[in-house]
Amino acid sequence: MDTLTPASRHKNMSHIRSKDTKPEKLIRRALFKAGFRYRICDKRYPGKPDLIFPRYYAVIFINGCFWHAHDGCQYFVFPKSNQSFWRKKFTRNKERDAENLKYYQEQCWRICVVWECAIRGKNSRRRIEKVTEQIIQWLEEPEEAFLEIRG
Repeated sequence: MDTLTPASRHKNMSHIRSKDTKPEKLIRRALFKAGFRYRICDKRYPGKPDLIFPRYYAVIFINGCFWHAHDGCQYFVFPKSNQSFWRKKFTRNKERDAENLKYYQEQCWRICVVWECAIRGKNSRRRIEKVTEQIIQWLEEPEEAFLEIRG
């Protein structure tokens, strides 16, 4: 049962954006500070990756655990109301994510997926530093084609 009225739920949901989220901004800021330059959510690229590094042939997707239905994550809880809508929504989001990953793999791009839970929680500043270090190492060592960072 939803604890909010339909009007207040609508207001909350309408304020959620698909780009410039807090996790994105934190990762972007850390990578920029480390000297990396990138494109942000460029519509010319399928799936509009959160960060695009054309020089490295690399893309980074920063996934929110709720919106991308991160299995086994403490930040993903299946909603109790309107379950048929949410089931379709999460299924389609996962299908779209898989299609995008497949496209970039076929085009020989390197892919990194950072889950929100990897940088959220206690000691978030240290967690962001650790994730940034992993991404920098991944960008500078081109042998690894796929990197997934989970919490």
